[in-house]
Order: sequence, then C-alpha cells, then structure tokens
Amino acid sequence: MTNLVLATTAFLATHFVTSTALRPALVKAIGEWPYRGAYSTVAFVTLGWMIWAYIRAPYEVLWPGLRLLPLFVMPLAFVLIACGYYRNPTMVGADKLLKSDDPARGIIRITRHPIMWGVMLWAAVHVLARGDLKSLVFFGGLFLVAAAGTLLMDARKSKTNPDWARFASVTSHVPFVAIAQRRNRIVWWEIGWLRPIIGLAAFAVFFLLHAWIFGARPY
Repeated sequence: MTNLVLATTAFLATHFVTSTALRPALVKAIGEWPYRGAYSTVAFVTLGWMIWAYIRAPYEVLWPGLRLLPLFVMPLAFVLIACGYYRNPTMVGADKLLKSDDPARGIIRITRHPIMWGVMLWAAVHVLARGDLKSLVFFGGLFLVAAAGTLLMDARKSKTNPDWARFASVTSHVPFVAIAQRRNRIVWWEIGWLRPIIGLAAFAVFFLLHAWIFGARPY
C-alpha cells in the first residue's frame, strides 16, 4: 500500500506542476513542445507506476461496495468523454475556439469540462462500487486530478486568455448550472446522436470485456 500511495502522490505532483511557477520556467528553458513531451512522458510513467502498485496492493475492505452503481453512472461518464472531444475550447491547443461568435456549443453548453466530468464520474463510481482502500487511493487520486485540474485550468485561463471571460459567462463548471441560470440553453441537435452512441458503445465494450481486461467483474 505504501508503494501505491507514493505512486499516486508522484502522479498528482506531476499534474499540478502546470499550475505553478515551474511550468513557465521550464517552457522558457526548453520550449513549449519539448515541455509537453516531457510532461506527457512523466505523467504516463507515474500512471504506469500507479497501476503496477494498485495490482500488487492488498485488498482491504472499507465499506460494502455499491456494485450496481456503475451500470447507471458509467454510461453517462462515457458519453461525456466521447462528446467532449468535439469542439471543446478547454482542450489543449483549442484556444482559438474561444474567439468564435458562439464558443459554447454542443455538450459545452451543459458543462465546459465534459471530459473531466466524465473522468470524475468514472473514478468516483469505482471508489463507491469497490469500497476498498486501494481503490480509494488509486481512483481517488484520479478523481482529485480531474476535479482540481478543472479549477486550476479555469483560474489560469482567466488570467492569460482575454476571451475566457466571455466564454465563462455563458458556461458553467458544474453541469446544467449555466442552463438553470438561463445563461445558456440545451441544443440537442448540436450534440447529435453519433458521439453519444460512440460513448455508449465504448461503455458496452468495457462492460462486456471488463473481467478479461482488468481481471475483475464490473459489478
């Protein structure tokens, strides 16, 4: 378990570097794309370490797992992730979308961080469904990266991108808040049917092959 805690701590530290003074210093020293390459490499290495440590950590039950919860929550998580890869101004390299006349379209009308919310739901449901200590550390770490990452991204973009204020005024971090406040509206045809179906199909594949891929049943 100690190894898993160390790996998760390293993984978290790697991701929070982007919101410290170390990031601009590194970019200035080696350049933007070399920095992104080094950052991605370290992130994948620490994630691999986490997975390796998770597999070898003992199973220690903390509460009775809510085994059927993934059947209801995971499809939504996969749909958010699949839809979030289309016309998303919060993705790396997509800042130019913030300059468009209508930067908040499709799934972005519901939440400006659909991919991160998908990851948060995915991680949270694993913690609740499994109910053991190593899942709390592993998936809790992934949840924390996604949740804190969205807040840090908003703070950073609000300071560095002059178009962010206009985008933030018609979107919300928490799903449906901007719609409830009438700062935006749902336009279903913008979301379409293809990407939600891709998300649901991905969920079905993972559900059917879960035991074979991960060595554990999904419920």
